[in-house]
Amino acid sequence: MDSRHVTDQQQVLADLARQGATNRKETAVVVSPGLSATPWPVKIKSHVSRNVYSVRAVIIGDTGSIPIEMGEQIEATNLAESYLSEGTLSTGTFAIMFRSGQKNVFYAVS
Repeated sequence: MDSRHVTDQQQVLADLARQGATNRKETAVVVSPGLSATPWPVKIKSHVSRNVYSVRAVIIGDTGSIPIEMGEQIEATNLAESYLSEGTLSTGTFAIMFRSGQKNVFYAVS
């Protein structure tokens, strides 16, 4: 491993120890070679608990057309909200969802 890479990692850990993780504004998704993180549009159907919502995939049609819901509802976590408090997104909000590991995640603010 490159010694510069190790030094950079040590610097990131030192910064996190001083400032905490709340000041970090980075996002990363790790995928296998040849694959990609495929997003899809979803519509918020209901609030489950804290920052977890029930969502349903939608198909986006032509400009001005109403998105068509498809499939079953699944749970997804809103990364824009704290997991320590109740979420505030309203039913009917649209978002772009990703699958990261075993979790469905999206980022949406009200």
